[in-house]
Amino acid sequence: MSHHLKIVLVEPEIPQNTGNIARTCVALGAELHIVKPIMFDISDRAAKRAGLDYWKDLKLIIHESLGGFLAENPPDNMYFCSTKAKRLYTEVEYPEDVFLVFGKETKGLPEPLIFGNPDRAVKIPMLPGIRSLNLSNSVAVVAYEAVRQNGL
Repeated sequence: MSHHLKIVLVEPEIPQNTGNIARTCVALGAELHIVKPIMFDISDRAAKRAGLDYWKDLKLIIHESLGGFLAENPPDNMYFCSTKAKRLYTEVEYPEDVFLVFGKETKGLPEPLIFGNPDRAVKIPMLPGIRSLNLSNSVAVVAYEAVRQNGL
């Protein structure tokens, strides 16, 4: 599958979401990038205690800050996932080597990232009045579309 797919979690807050996203990454052969601060323990010991037996198969990269992550990686291959985006996640062509960037559960991504990159900011359609999907569901929806486009 896609070793070129990179899922980026900016300051994740809920360990169960990160665990589900890690499992999705292993299933897709994707890298998981986590941007600090992390609001919970992601050590191997904590992962084992949570029953995350697939954690050892995860390609995990930790970044000290969002600014550092953005400086180290090509922004042209980044897609910013947000309920505030104008474009649907199905309306873009994802490059094979793509970063799908997701914000923290309570706040999402910083608005300058979304509004400063309107062509690369995407959303999942929802009925009016729904604030957002669960983060791990959102990652799965967008990740599988990127993989589908690039030939499972």
